Amino acid sequence: MLTKLKKIDYTIVFILLLLMGISIAVLYSATSNTQFHGYHLRMIVYYVLGFAAFFAVSMIDYRLFVKYAIYIYLFGVALLVVVMFVGSTLNNATGWLKLPGGLSIQPAELFKLLLILFLAFMLLRKRKPRLLFWRDVLPIMLLTFLPFMIVMAQNDLGNALSYLVILAGMLWIGNIKYMHALIALAVFAGSVIGGITAYKVYHDQVYAFFAEIGREHWISRIDPWLMPEKASQDASYHTRNAKLAIASGGMTGEGYLQGETVQSERVPLTYSDSIFVVIAEEFGFLGSSVLLLLYFVLIHRLILISLECRDRSGPLIIVGVVAMFLYQIFENIGMFIGLMPLTGITLPFISYGGTSLLINMACIGMAMSIRIHGHEVDEEQQVQTSHYTKLKAQS
Repeated sequence: MLTKLKKIDYTIVFILLLLMGISIAVLYSATSNTQFHGYHLRMIVYYVLGFAAFFAVSMIDYRLFVKYAIYIYLFGVALLVVVMFVGSTLNNATGWLKLPGGLSIQPAELFKLLLILFLAFMLLRKRKPRLLFWRDVLPIMLLTFLPFMIVMAQNDLGNALSYLVILAGMLWIGNIKYMHALIALAVFAGSVIGGITAYKVYHDQVYAFFAEIGREHWISRIDPWLMPEKASQDASYHTRNAKLAIASGGMTGEGYLQGETVQSERVPLTYSDSIFVVIAEEFGFLGSSVLLLLYFVLIHRLILISLECRDRSGPLIIVGVVAMFLYQIFENIGMFIGLMPLTGITLPFISYGGTSLLINMACIGMAMSIRIHGHEVDEEQQVQTSHYTKLKAQS
Protein backbone atom coordinates (compact mmCIF):
# COMPACT_ATOMS: atom_id res chain seq x y z
CA MET A 1 0.00 0.00 0.00
CA LEU A 2 2.75 2.46 0.98
CA THR A 3 4.66 1.64 -2.20
CA LYS A 4 1.59 2.39 -4.27
CA LEU A 5 0.97 5.68 -2.48
CA LYS A 6 4.52 6.76 -3.33
CA LYS A 7 3.81 6.22 -7.04
CA ILE A 8 0.83 8.61 -7.07
CA ASP A 9 1.34 11.75 -9.15
CA TYR A 10 0.99 14.39 -6.45
CA THR A 11 1.05 17.17 -9.02
CA ILE A 12 -2.36 15.90 -10.11
CA VAL A 13 -3.49 15.71 -6.48
CA PHE A 14 -2.39 19.33 -6.00
CA ILE A 15 -4.34 20.41 -9.10
CA LEU A 16 -7.43 18.62 -7.80
CA LEU A 17 -7.08 20.46 -4.49
CA LEU A 18 -6.83 23.79 -6.33
CA LEU A 19 -9.92 22.93 -8.39
CA MET A 20 -11.72 22.01 -5.17
CA GLY A 21 -10.86 25.40 -3.66
CA ILE A 22 -12.06 27.21 -6.78
CA SER A 23 -15.28 25.21 -6.89
CA ILE A 24 -16.19 25.81 -3.26
CA ALA A 25 -15.36 29.52 -3.40
CA VAL A 26 -17.28 30.11 -6.64
CA LEU A 27 -20.24 28.04 -5.45
CA TYR A 28 -20.45 30.20 -2.34
CA SER A 29 -20.51 33.31 -4.53
CA ALA A 30 -23.06 31.82 -6.93
CA THR A 31 -25.49 30.69 -4.21
CA SER A 32 -25.13 33.34 -1.50
CA ASN A 33 -28.50 34.97 -0.75
CA THR A 34 -30.33 32.42 -2.92
CA GLN A 35 -32.41 29.34 -2.22
CA PHE A 36 -29.35 27.25 -3.06
CA HIS A 37 -27.19 28.73 -0.32
CA GLY A 38 -25.24 25.96 1.37
CA TYR A 39 -24.44 24.04 -1.79
CA HIS A 40 -20.76 24.87 -1.26
CA LEU A 41 -20.90 22.90 2.00
CA ARG A 42 -22.43 19.93 0.17
CA MET A 43 -19.66 20.21 -2.38
CA ILE A 44 -17.09 19.80 0.39
CA VAL A 45 -18.77 16.52 1.31
CA TYR A 46 -18.81 15.45 -2.34
CA TYR A 47 -15.11 16.24 -2.64
CA VAL A 48 -14.29 14.20 0.47
CA LEU A 49 -16.16 11.27 -1.11
CA GLY A 50 -14.49 12.04 -4.43
CA PHE A 51 -10.98 11.86 -3.00
CA ALA A 52 -11.96 8.61 -1.28
CA ALA A 53 -13.06 7.25 -4.66
CA PHE A 54 -9.87 8.58 -6.25
CA PHE A 55 -7.56 6.79 -3.82
CA ALA A 56 -9.69 3.62 -3.76
CA VAL A 57 -9.67 3.25 -7.55
CA SER A 58 -5.95 4.12 -7.64
CA MET A 59 -5.09 1.17 -5.40
CA ILE A 60 -6.97 -1.35 -7.58
CA ASP A 61 -5.26 -2.76 -10.66
CA TYR A 62 -7.14 -1.17 -13.56
CA ARG A 63 -6.76 -4.36 -15.63
CA LEU A 64 -9.26 -5.98 -13.31
CA PHE A 65 -11.88 -3.47 -14.49
CA VAL A 66 -10.93 -4.10 -18.12
CA LYS A 67 -11.13 -7.86 -17.63
CA TYR A 68 -14.78 -7.66 -16.50
CA ALA A 69 -15.68 -4.70 -18.73
CA ILE A 70 -18.37 -6.65 -20.62
CA TYR A 71 -20.31 -7.19 -17.40
CA ILE A 72 -19.70 -3.58 -16.36
CA TYR A 73 -21.10 -2.44 -19.71
CA LEU A 74 -24.23 -4.60 -19.37
CA PHE A 75 -24.75 -3.30 -15.84
CA GLY A 76 -24.49 0.29 -17.10
CA VAL A 77 -26.95 -0.28 -19.95
CA ALA A 78 -29.38 -1.91 -17.51
CA LEU A 79 -29.15 1.16 -15.27
CA LEU A 80 -29.88 3.43 -18.24
CA VAL A 81 -32.96 1.37 -19.11
CA VAL A 82 -34.20 1.33 -15.52
CA VAL A 83 -33.91 5.10 -15.17
CA MET A 84 -36.17 5.54 -18.22
CA PHE A 85 -39.04 3.96 -16.30
CA VAL A 86 -38.46 4.95 -12.68
CA GLY A 87 -36.12 7.93 -12.96
CA SER A 88 -36.96 11.44 -11.85
CA THR A 89 -36.99 14.42 -14.22
CA LEU A 90 -34.90 17.58 -13.86
CA ASN A 91 -34.58 20.35 -16.46
CA ASN A 92 -36.56 18.30 -19.02
CA ALA A 93 -34.20 15.31 -18.70
CA THR A 94 -35.29 12.02 -17.13
CA GLY A 95 -32.04 10.70 -15.76
CA TRP A 96 -31.86 10.51 -11.98
CA LEU A 97 -32.37 7.51 -9.72
CA LYS A 98 -33.44 8.26 -6.17
CA LEU A 99 -31.37 6.61 -3.43
CA PRO A 100 -32.07 6.22 0.29
CA GLY A 101 -31.26 9.25 2.42
CA GLY A 102 -32.44 11.77 -0.15
CA LEU A 103 -29.48 11.10 -2.47
CA SER A 104 -29.68 10.53 -6.20
CA ILE A 105 -27.42 9.22 -8.96
CA GLN A 106 -27.30 10.02 -12.66
CA PRO A 107 -26.54 6.78 -14.56
CA ALA A 108 -25.74 8.69 -17.78
CA GLU A 109 -22.79 10.32 -16.00
CA LEU A 110 -21.64 7.01 -14.54
CA PHE A 111 -21.84 5.32 -17.94
CA LYS A 112 -19.09 7.53 -19.38
CA LEU A 113 -16.47 5.75 -17.28
CA LEU A 114 -18.08 2.36 -17.92
CA LEU A 115 -18.04 3.03 -21.67
CA ILE A 116 -14.34 3.93 -21.58
CA LEU A 117 -13.50 0.64 -19.87
CA PHE A 118 -15.69 -1.33 -22.27
CA LEU A 119 -14.21 0.28 -25.39
CA ALA A 120 -10.70 -0.43 -24.07
CA PHE A 121 -11.74 -4.08 -23.65
CA MET A 122 -13.13 -4.22 -27.19
CA LEU A 123 -10.09 -2.56 -28.76
CA LEU A 124 -7.76 -5.03 -27.07
CA ARG A 125 -9.47 -7.82 -29.00
CA LYS A 126 -8.22 -6.68 -32.41
CA ARG A 127 -5.98 -9.15 -34.26
CA LYS A 128 -4.44 -6.74 -36.77
CA PRO A 129 -2.30 -3.65 -36.20
CA ARG A 130 -5.08 -1.60 -37.82
CA LEU A 131 -8.73 -1.81 -36.85
CA LEU A 132 -10.82 -3.80 -39.32
CA PHE A 133 -14.11 -2.11 -40.16
CA TRP A 134 -16.47 -5.10 -40.08
CA ARG A 135 -14.78 -6.99 -37.27
CA ASP A 136 -13.70 -4.15 -35.01
CA VAL A 137 -15.11 -0.71 -35.86
CA LEU A 138 -18.72 -1.57 -36.70
CA PRO A 139 -19.43 -3.67 -33.55
CA ILE A 140 -17.82 -1.00 -31.36
CA MET A 141 -19.91 1.73 -33.01
CA LEU A 142 -23.15 -0.24 -32.63
CA LEU A 143 -22.46 -1.00 -28.97
CA THR A 144 -21.82 2.72 -28.38
CA PHE A 145 -24.89 3.87 -30.26
CA LEU A 146 -27.10 1.69 -28.06
CA PRO A 147 -26.51 3.71 -24.85
CA PHE A 148 -26.36 6.88 -26.98
CA MET A 149 -29.92 6.31 -28.19
CA ILE A 150 -31.14 5.39 -24.70
CA VAL A 151 -29.72 8.60 -23.22
CA MET A 152 -31.10 10.63 -26.14
CA ALA A 153 -34.51 9.16 -25.31
CA GLN A 154 -34.00 10.46 -21.76
CA ASN A 155 -33.58 13.92 -23.30
CA ASP A 156 -29.97 14.25 -22.12
CA LEU A 157 -28.20 15.54 -25.22
CA GLY A 158 -25.04 16.68 -23.42
CA ASN A 159 -24.10 13.29 -21.96
CA ALA A 160 -25.21 11.43 -25.09
CA LEU A 161 -22.82 13.43 -27.26
CA SER A 162 -19.98 12.72 -24.83
CA TYR A 163 -20.29 9.01 -25.70
CA LEU A 164 -19.60 9.78 -29.36
CA VAL A 165 -16.60 11.95 -28.49
CA ILE A 166 -15.19 9.16 -26.32
CA LEU A 167 -15.79 6.69 -29.16
CA ALA A 168 -13.99 8.92 -31.68
CA GLY A 169 -10.98 9.47 -29.43
CA MET A 170 -10.58 5.80 -28.57
CA LEU A 171 -11.00 4.62 -32.17
CA TRP A 172 -8.26 7.03 -33.18
CA ILE A 173 -5.79 5.84 -30.55
CA GLY A 174 -6.93 2.27 -31.26
CA ASN A 175 -5.31 2.70 -34.71
CA ILE A 176 -8.28 3.08 -37.02
CA LYS A 177 -7.37 3.09 -40.71
CA TYR A 178 -6.79 6.58 -42.10
CA MET A 179 -9.27 6.00 -44.90
CA HIS A 180 -11.99 5.01 -42.43
CA ALA A 181 -11.18 8.05 -40.30
CA LEU A 182 -11.35 10.37 -43.32
CA ILE A 183 -14.67 8.86 -44.43
CA ALA A 184 -16.08 9.27 -40.91
CA LEU A 185 -14.82 12.87 -40.76
CA ALA A 186 -16.38 13.64 -44.15
CA VAL A 187 -19.69 12.09 -43.11
CA PHE A 188 -19.64 14.04 -39.84
CA ALA A 189 -18.76 17.34 -41.51
CA GLY A 190 -21.38 16.78 -44.21
CA SER A 191 -24.00 15.90 -41.62
CA VAL A 192 -23.25 19.01 -39.56
CA ILE A 193 -23.22 21.38 -42.54
CA GLY A 194 -26.28 19.75 -44.09
CA GLY A 195 -28.11 19.68 -40.77
CA ILE A 196 -27.42 23.37 -40.07
CA THR A 197 -28.46 24.34 -43.59
CA ALA A 198 -31.66 22.29 -43.42
CA TYR A 199 -32.43 23.70 -39.97
CA LYS A 200 -32.21 27.27 -41.25
CA VAL A 201 -34.13 26.65 -44.49
CA TYR A 202 -36.89 24.49 -42.98
CA HIS A 203 -36.98 26.06 -39.53
CA ASP A 204 -40.77 26.10 -39.18
CA GLN A 205 -41.14 22.49 -40.27
CA VAL A 206 -38.34 21.43 -37.91
CA TYR A 207 -40.04 23.25 -35.05
CA ALA A 208 -43.35 21.53 -35.82
CA PHE A 209 -41.63 18.14 -35.85
CA PHE A 210 -39.87 18.67 -32.51
CA ALA A 211 -43.09 19.97 -30.98
CA GLU A 212 -44.89 16.86 -32.16
CA ILE A 213 -42.38 14.55 -30.43
CA GLY A 214 -42.23 16.67 -27.28
CA ARG A 215 -38.77 18.14 -27.89
CA GLU A 216 -39.66 21.76 -28.68
CA HIS A 217 -37.31 22.95 -25.94
CA TRP A 218 -34.43 21.79 -28.19
CA ILE A 219 -35.44 24.61 -30.54
CA SER A 220 -35.10 27.11 -27.70
CA ARG A 221 -31.50 25.93 -27.24
CA ILE A 222 -30.53 25.81 -30.91
CA ASP A 223 -32.16 29.05 -32.07
CA PRO A 224 -30.01 31.38 -29.91
CA TRP A 225 -26.95 29.63 -31.37
CA LEU A 226 -27.83 29.38 -35.08
CA MET A 227 -30.70 31.82 -35.61
CA PRO A 228 -30.68 34.46 -32.85
CA GLU A 229 -33.00 36.66 -34.89
CA LYS A 230 -35.73 34.02 -34.62
CA ALA A 231 -35.11 33.13 -30.97
CA SER A 232 -37.68 34.36 -28.49
CA GLN A 233 -36.73 36.54 -25.54
CA ASP A 234 -37.22 33.60 -23.21
CA ALA A 235 -35.11 31.28 -25.37
CA SER A 236 -32.17 33.69 -25.59
CA TYR A 237 -32.44 34.92 -21.99
CA HIS A 238 -29.85 32.48 -20.60
CA THR A 239 -27.14 32.85 -23.25
CA ARG A 240 -27.69 36.60 -23.72
CA ASN A 241 -27.21 37.38 -20.03
CA ALA A 242 -24.30 34.93 -19.80
CA LYS A 243 -22.49 36.74 -22.63
CA LEU A 244 -23.14 40.10 -20.96
CA ALA A 245 -21.75 38.79 -17.67
CA ILE A 246 -18.63 37.39 -19.33
CA ALA A 247 -18.06 40.63 -21.26
CA SER A 248 -18.51 42.77 -18.13
CA GLY A 249 -15.76 40.80 -16.40
CA GLY A 250 -13.14 42.31 -18.67
CA MET A 251 -9.50 41.56 -17.94
CA THR A 252 -9.54 41.29 -14.13
CA GLY A 253 -13.24 40.88 -13.29
CA GLU A 254 -15.60 42.81 -11.07
CA GLY A 255 -14.33 41.17 -7.88
CA TYR A 256 -15.32 38.24 -5.70
CA LEU A 257 -19.02 38.41 -4.72
CA GLN A 258 -19.30 41.56 -6.85
CA GLY A 259 -20.56 40.16 -10.14
CA GLU A 260 -23.58 42.32 -10.86
CA THR A 261 -25.25 39.96 -13.34
CA VAL A 262 -24.73 36.69 -11.50
CA GLN A 263 -25.40 38.17 -8.04
CA SER A 264 -28.74 39.53 -9.28
CA GLU A 265 -29.64 35.98 -10.46
CA ARG A 266 -30.08 37.04 -14.08
CA VAL A 267 -28.09 33.98 -15.20
CA PRO A 268 -29.85 30.67 -14.42
CA LEU A 269 -28.04 27.68 -12.93
CA THR A 270 -24.91 29.57 -11.86
CA TYR A 271 -24.16 26.81 -9.36
CA SER A 272 -24.05 24.06 -12.00
CA ASP A 273 -24.02 24.45 -15.79
CA SER A 274 -23.37 28.23 -15.76
CA ILE A 275 -20.63 28.32 -13.13
CA PHE A 276 -18.02 29.46 -15.67
CA VAL A 277 -20.03 32.67 -16.09
CA VAL A 278 -19.46 33.43 -12.38
CA ILE A 279 -15.70 32.93 -12.78
CA ALA A 280 -15.55 35.06 -15.94
CA GLU A 281 -17.55 37.96 -14.47
CA GLU A 282 -15.93 38.08 -11.03
CA PHE A 283 -12.35 37.14 -11.99
CA GLY A 284 -12.28 38.19 -15.63
CA PHE A 285 -10.06 36.92 -18.41
CA LEU A 286 -7.16 36.33 -16.04
CA GLY A 287 -9.20 34.17 -13.67
CA SER A 288 -10.67 32.20 -16.57
CA SER A 289 -7.18 31.69 -18.00
CA VAL A 290 -5.91 30.34 -14.68
CA LEU A 291 -8.73 27.78 -14.68
CA LEU A 292 -7.95 26.74 -18.26
CA LEU A 293 -4.26 26.49 -17.37
CA LEU A 294 -5.08 24.09 -14.54
CA TYR A 295 -7.09 21.96 -16.97
CA PHE A 296 -4.18 22.02 -19.42
CA VAL A 297 -1.67 20.86 -16.80
CA LEU A 298 -4.06 18.14 -15.61
CA ILE A 299 -4.55 16.78 -19.14
CA HIS A 300 -0.82 17.07 -19.84
CA ARG A 301 -0.03 14.95 -16.77
CA LEU A 302 -2.60 12.36 -17.86
CA ILE A 303 -1.00 12.11 -21.30
CA LEU A 304 2.43 11.66 -19.71
CA ILE A 305 1.05 8.73 -17.72
CA SER A 306 -0.23 7.12 -20.92
CA LEU A 307 3.16 7.52 -22.61
CA GLU A 308 4.94 5.82 -19.73
CA CYS A 309 2.52 2.87 -19.57
CA ARG A 310 3.79 -0.48 -20.88
CA ASP A 311 0.35 -2.07 -20.99
CA ARG A 312 -1.79 -1.63 -24.11
CA SER A 313 -5.07 -0.93 -22.32
CA GLY A 314 -3.69 1.92 -20.19
CA PRO A 315 -3.27 4.50 -22.98
CA LEU A 316 -6.69 3.56 -24.39
CA ILE A 317 -8.37 4.34 -21.08
CA ILE A 318 -6.51 7.61 -20.59
CA VAL A 319 -7.34 8.83 -24.11
CA GLY A 320 -11.00 8.10 -23.38
CA VAL A 321 -10.81 10.09 -20.14
CA VAL A 322 -9.00 12.98 -21.83
CA ALA A 323 -11.55 13.05 -24.67
CA MET A 324 -14.37 13.15 -22.11
CA PHE A 325 -12.79 16.04 -20.21
CA LEU A 326 -11.95 18.03 -23.35
CA TYR A 327 -15.51 17.69 -24.61
CA GLN A 328 -17.03 18.79 -21.33
CA ILE A 329 -14.71 21.79 -20.98
CA PHE A 330 -15.16 22.93 -24.58
CA GLU A 331 -18.93 22.42 -24.58
CA ASN A 332 -19.56 24.04 -21.19
CA ILE A 333 -17.50 27.17 -21.94
CA GLY A 334 -18.35 27.27 -25.65
CA MET A 335 -22.10 27.35 -25.12
CA PHE A 336 -21.80 30.66 -23.22
CA ILE A 337 -19.63 32.41 -25.79
CA GLY A 338 -21.65 31.38 -28.85
CA LEU A 339 -19.47 28.52 -30.11
CA MET A 340 -21.80 25.68 -29.10
CA PRO A 341 -25.53 25.19 -28.46
CA LEU A 342 -26.81 25.26 -24.89
CA THR A 343 -26.77 21.80 -23.30
CA GLY A 344 -26.90 20.50 -19.75
CA ILE A 345 -23.21 19.66 -19.34
CA THR A 346 -21.20 20.41 -16.22
CA LEU A 347 -17.76 22.01 -15.96
CA PRO A 348 -15.47 19.24 -14.63
CA PHE A 349 -14.51 19.53 -10.95
CA ILE A 350 -16.11 22.98 -10.67
CA SER A 351 -19.87 22.65 -11.18
CA TYR A 352 -22.07 21.46 -8.34
CA GLY A 353 -23.05 17.81 -8.67
CA GLY A 354 -22.26 14.70 -6.70
CA THR A 355 -22.44 12.10 -9.48
CA SER A 356 -20.44 14.20 -11.93
CA LEU A 357 -17.68 14.91 -9.42
CA LEU A 358 -17.44 11.31 -8.19
CA ILE A 359 -17.18 9.97 -11.73
CA ASN A 360 -14.55 12.56 -12.67
CA MET A 361 -12.51 11.72 -9.55
CA ALA A 362 -12.87 8.01 -10.29
CA CYS A 363 -11.59 8.66 -13.83
CA ILE A 364 -8.51 10.39 -12.44
CA GLY A 365 -8.16 7.48 -10.01
CA MET A 366 -8.24 5.09 -12.96
CA ALA A 367 -5.44 7.06 -14.60
CA MET A 368 -3.48 6.92 -11.35
CA SER A 369 -3.99 3.16 -11.22
CA ILE A 370 -2.44 3.02 -14.68
CA ARG A 371 0.54 5.00 -13.38
CA ILE A 372 0.92 2.61 -10.42
CA HIS A 373 0.27 -0.69 -12.17
CA GLY A 374 1.01 0.14 -15.83
CA HIS A 375 4.60 -1.06 -15.62
CA GLU A 376 3.48 -4.51 -14.48
CA VAL A 377 2.86 -6.57 -17.60
CA ASP A 378 1.58 -10.09 -16.96
CA GLU A 379 2.45 -13.11 -19.10
CA GLU A 380 -0.77 -13.03 -21.08
CA GLN A 381 -0.25 -9.39 -21.93
CA GLN A 382 3.35 -10.09 -22.97
CA VAL A 383 2.16 -12.77 -25.38
CA GLN A 384 -0.49 -10.42 -26.82
CA THR A 385 2.00 -7.57 -27.17
CA SER A 386 4.54 -9.86 -28.84
CA HIS A 387 1.90 -11.12 -31.28
CA TYR A 388 0.80 -7.53 -31.97
CA THR A 389 4.41 -6.44 -32.62
CA LYS A 390 4.94 -9.28 -35.09
CA LEU A 391 1.77 -8.40 -36.98
CA LYS A 392 2.80 -4.75 -37.09
CA ALA A 393 6.25 -5.69 -38.43
CA GLN A 394 4.69 -7.89 -41.13
CA SER A 395 2.37 -5.08 -42.21
